[in-house]
Amino acid sequence: MAESSKGNAATRRASKSKSKIIIFAVEILLILIMLAVLFLVMTKGSEGPKVVDMNPDNLGINEGVLSNKNQSENDTPTVEPGSIVDTGYMNIALFGVDATKPNGLFKGSRSDCTMIASINMDTGDIKLVSVYRDTYLNLGTDKYDKCCHAYANGGAEQAIKMLNMNLDMDITNFVTVNYNSLIDLIDGLGGIYIDVDKNELKHINNYQITINKDLNLGGYTPVKETGYQKLNGLQATAYCRIRYDIPGGDFGRASNQQEVIKAIEEQAKKTDLVTLTSVFNKVVEEIYTSMDSKDLLELVGNINNYRIVDESGFPQEDMRATPTLGAKGSCVVPLDLESNVVWLHQFLFEDEDYTVSDTVKECAAKIKSDTSNYVKK
Repeated sequence: MAESSKGNAATRRASKSKSKIIIFAVEILLILIMLAVLFLVMTKGSEGPKVVDMNPDNLGINEGVLSNKNQSENDTPTVEPGSIVDTGYMNIALFGVDATKPNGLFKGSRSDCTMIASINMDTGDIKLVSVYRDTYLNLGTDKYDKCCHAYANGGAEQAIKMLNMNLDMDITNFVTVNYNSLIDLIDGLGGIYIDVDKNELKHINNYQITINKDLNLGGYTPVKETGYQKLNGLQATAYCRIRYDIPGGDFGRASNQQEVIKAIEEQAKKTDLVTLTSVFNKVVEEIYTSMDSKDLLELVGNINNYRIVDESGFPQEDMRATPTLGAKGSCVVPLDLESNVVWLHQFLFEDEDYTVSDTVKECAAKIKSDTSNYVKK
């Protein structure tokens, strides 16, 4: 039998059931960003991340949306949208794409994982919001579809524009990863411990077969039993993909993904600096970002003060529906985009009196017009 105890398993299951939506690939990037100083300072052998400059004028930042959310409406902004500042908020888009080839980081791959990481630069608090991959939104081109298609159509620039237009955000920085990043990170750490149940065991090896074939990895090691056990990178990545026979389907899959991230964090804390440096030396080359070494160093300069304090998902559970929209298939529909955006700004920035922009109002009206006949009354 795999390592397990009845009490510990019950505790882990309870924790899993309470997990909020966290996307595995983008959370890995938070870990990478937080620990990237090890790579940037201690090693010089890597080519580093694939970096692109983003022009804020092309990112759909709605009129009146300011970078520094701590300023009042009457204050004059002192920073450019999206810049790294000593006060206020820094907002980063985190994408996990379904790319099996390196070029898929740039365009042509759906962002199965989309998250906003909002960092309070005064306190170091980080809040995470996952935007569900099938959320019906303006793709940044006045075409409405599942939001994951924005990255496939126009890469990070269009995906960021989609987030800014629909959510009244001011994002100009992003990080993108793929499956290879997760596999290499976990293998570099020597594996992670995960509690695999009976229903998950039915599917984990099937997903291993698919990923192994897509990435041409040369083989896989089957998971043969349930219980608390060490998984390698491919096994853990397959575990993140399971959405059948688990509570909540696609939403339930995200709980498994959060479990993997927590296991990665636990394992990383036990790993020596030499090993961590070697891991990041490899993985950092597999990411695509707008943040160069200087940005990363500035962000992690006081790394011990950063902490994830809360996480959630968009749209909110009581403000969404999941109808099938004809040929577009099953979508996550914000029943009232305006209310969801007001909630988002309350959650991220503690803005209790937020008023949405005219662009959000236009997007909300279009979404309601397109979906009202499909949503059960």
